[in-house]
Amino acid sequence: MQALIFDLDGTLVDTVYAHVFSWQRALAESGMNIEGWQIHRKIGMSGGLFTRAVARELNRELSLQEVEKLQDRHSELFDQLLPERKPLHGAVELLKYLKDEKITFGIATSGRRPDINASLNVLGVGDDVVVIERGNVLRAKPEPDLFLACQQKMNVRVEDCYVVGDAVWDLLAARRADMLSIGLLSGGYGEDELSRAGAYRVYRDPMELLNSLDELGVLP
Repeated sequence: MQALIFDLDGTLVDTVYAHVFSWQRALAESGMNIEGWQIHRKIGMSGGLFTRAVARELNRELSLQEVEKLQDRHSELFDQLLPERKPLHGAVELLKYLKDEKITFGIATSGRRPDINASLNVLGVGDDVVVIERGNVLRAKPEPDLFLACQQKMNVRVEDCYVVGDAVWDLLAARRADMLSIGLLSGGYGEDELSRAGAYRVYRDPMELLNSLDELGVLP
């Protein structure tokens, strides 16, 4: 039986562009002006890795105090901008189908609690679903730790796992975990980018994935 490990932002919930705007505004308030497309290319990393990538764009180091301030402000702005989360097309139906058919799945996200709680709630994810968040592992994507921790907690074999993600960072982490990956276009990356990053299949959104599970051998 195959198992599915899902990313959260941009894969199951429509939050990517709210994250982009929140980071852009938080940076601008601190005098760091970075264009939105540059930020979008980094969404999916943990906050710590993201701020390191920002430092490279700015060609200067960020102090620990600056990083903490940016992360805190990003969270504030994100909650203000998107107090209610919206599932991506087919996400609720996909998870419900997997649960009803007793197909193993879990969620592994670079986000942290309590920031991710609203997203999990709108998806109907309860305590019976394995959720691995940034605070549970030492290293975030593109390292494989999140996916490996999810696989281990679900008690399935690495070779039985598909990782489903919307960003190249998800797919790179999946490759490092020796797991096949599925790309979704719902996070804004193109099909060619996801394929080059290692996606075995690329689908438009969770609904198309739900309708194509037979292609992956994910059947009850």
